[in-house]
Amino acid sequence: MAALYFHIPFCAKRCIYCDFYFVTTNRLYEPFTEAILLEVEHHGRKYGKKEKIHTLYFGGGTPSLMPLKELSRILDATAKWFDVSKVQETTIEVNPDDLTLSYLQGLREIGFDRLSIGIQSFHEADLAFLGRAHNQAQAYDSLSLARKTGFENFSIDLIYGLPNQSLADWERNLETALAYKVPHISAYSLTVESGTVLNKKVLKGQIRPTEEGDMGSLFGFTSSYLTNRGYEHYEISNFSRPDFRSRHNQRYWTHENYIGFGPSAHSFWWDKPPSATVQRWENVRNLLQYQKLLLQEYTLPISASDWLAPEEVINEYVMLRLRTDDGIDLAHLEHHYGYDLLMEKLEEIAWLEAEDFIHPIKKHHLRLTLKGKMVCDAITQRLLKP
Repeated sequence: MAALYFHIPFCAKRCIYCDFYFVTTNRLYEPFTEAILLEVEHHGRKYGKKEKIHTLYFGGGTPSLMPLKELSRILDATAKWFDVSKVQETTIEVNPDDLTLSYLQGLREIGFDRLSIGIQSFHEADLAFLGRAHNQAQAYDSLSLARKTGFENFSIDLIYGLPNQSLADWERNLETALAYKVPHISAYSLTVESGTVLNKKVLKGQIRPTEEGDMGSLFGFTSSYLTNRGYEHYEISNFSRPDFRSRHNQRYWTHENYIGFGPSAHSFWWDKPPSATVQRWENVRNLLQYQKLLLQEYTLPISASDWLAPEEVINEYVMLRLRTDDGIDLAHLEHHYGYDLLMEKLEEIAWLEAEDFIHPIKKHHLRLTLKGKMVCDAITQRLLKP
């Protein structure tokens, strides 16, 4: 079963930390829709009958800026060119300042059953620092509106590790999420990405990033706080109530096929091991160029395409699975990817277990402890195939 991702690049304003592709000066939704419909048709003709679609995800950017009519056209085209009879989850990312009762009702009517709400913080000072377009009251209202319009399945994004953010401030964010009975929380550390406004301010000495040790403490606190209150810490940055995990993101972490539509979107497709060829491609990171290639030149807007070597696929599996609480299925890795990690990295694994970075291996699964999750990237490097 495959997943489809739709990158909607429009934003109301630039957030200080964001390195995703977006535009703030273009609100011409119709030509974008026309372009993405052509891309859906092309990939649907090639891949539409190969696998049923399991999940749909509209990310960005800010998909909730799109009129319902345009979103509905994209969903209708998807149903025409792909087999969506087994879709279990259709998610759209939304910002609190875009949400009204009628808009959310419209989203449900055209087929969305899950929201990902970009709250980031319930504190006014944090929202101002991050450059968010919404305020504290709109953050609260978005959760009430979600419930009122029947969205029982929704997630919120929260960011920790802001300069001058106290542990008490962060704890109040988590307390608020629990008070509203949020079923899924994505908690991210504030990361300084190249090319962002945040990065420029750090380089100029205007902002001092939170120390790595303090970030680790906040991560550990978040995990303990939420797991002690019934959430599953099922991926490094993701926590959910039972049965509310993001099914779409799990497709990525289990190396399932996915196709991305829209500027900057990525795709991954293989015909499954052991004799598989694995292809990855990426769309151009420019809205006008994306539209021109599809609408005027009648060609796919691909900027890069690669066939992955077996070692690359193996290492990606190791990297992705280590991030999850289910961990690496060692038997699956050996039988389907041809890599006996346990034998190849026996000394490394023994050391990691002795130092409490991984749990004792049970039922062929290698899983990180909380201590290990704090240094996941470093452990990944130790376990990659040369």
